Amino acid sequence: MLAEPAQTIEGMTITSLSENTSRTGLPAEHGLSLHIRTDDGRQILFDMGQGRLFAENAERLGVGLSKVELAVVSHGHYDHGGGLAHFLRVNNTATVYVNRHAFEPHYSLRGQSLAYIGLAPKLEKSGRVVCCEGTTRIGTGMLLFNDVRRDSPAPPGNRWLFGPARNVHDDFRHEQSLLIIEGEKTVLFAGCAHSGIENIIAAATQAAGQPPTHVFAGMHLIKSGLTEAEEAEHIRALAGRLTAHESCRYVTMHCTGLPQYARLKALLGDAISYLSCGDQMVI
Repeated sequence: MLAEPAQTIEGMTITSLSENTSRTGLPAEHGLSLHIRTDDGRQILFDMGQGRLFAENAERLGVGLSKVELAVVSHGHYDHGGGLAHFLRVNNTATVYVNRHAFEPHYSLRGQSLAYIGLAPKLEKSGRVVCCEGTTRIGTGMLLFNDVRRDSPAPPGNRWLFGPARNVHDDFRHEQSLLIIEGEKTVLFAGCAHSGIENIIAAATQAAGQPPTHVFAGMHLIKSGLTEAEEAEHIRALAGRLTAHESCRYVTMHCTGLPQYARLKALLGDAISYLSCGDQMVI
């Protein structure tokens, strides 16, 4: 059974249009796309998955992408910005905010060779893409930031990722996160949190002047390259640091991985949940 069309609901509403898993019968893919409707009715698209699937699922769910006012690409990987060209076709007006380094080449080590996993460089000159860096205010109560200190460990799986040169490990200068502040809510959206989710939360707290109340993020715990025991310890330590933010609720997805999420869930309990393709959450 496919999900029922989205209904107008009071509160900030986050709908997953593309994600690795599905509990609703919608097609899924390795990727991420979230539709955000704010309390006052503004519509934002955060990431666009690999291609057309986010738009096809939006139609199935009754989400009108033509009404999206602005869009954000979290970083320069195909599973987050591969659908950019299609979005520009189905929406004629929205500005798309992309970090200025996102169109540089990016690679993933697969077996013994590197695979290109970047965006289509020609889209940078589309006329509706705004390249930004640092902290950028993109609307009332909305800002993007990418100045993140690495005080806590970054995901071990970063070791397999390279760019902009093929022989240089990616430093993720192309990664940016979104903050939306409405009423008593300070909501952080991070695509894969390659810079480390705790580091991004710290940067968000500094940018907003207050800690996030909600965090929607992949945490890139898949393909860590660690042994099972090492990965369990890494997740235990991560959960311990996340619990320091006592009033924060975490919603994870995509590159966190289901087995890894199960371990986090056992440690964090009701403080964390998972958003699959087609799921909707109101906060």
